[in-house]
Amino acid sequence: MPMFEYVCRACGERFEEIRSRDPEQPAPVCPTCSSEQVVKLFSSFASPSAGSSSGSAGSGGPSCGGSGRFT
Repeated sequence: MPMFEYVCRACGERFEEIRSRDPEQPAPVCPTCSSEQVVKLFSSFASPSAGSSSGSAGSGGPSCGGSGRFT
């Protein structure tokens, strides 16, 4: 089951919850204030940042072939 991150509109608490994808499942409740006014957040790993080029060619880091030299 996937883990989702939420923020409570009532108190501002951020929390994570493992939930099924079943649309019939009741909405999550804030563990701090018990409010049902929670909003699902987008995970940071799901949205690429602009200019991010980790591991790509030309980034100065090692690539799949290493240094390119064979000894």
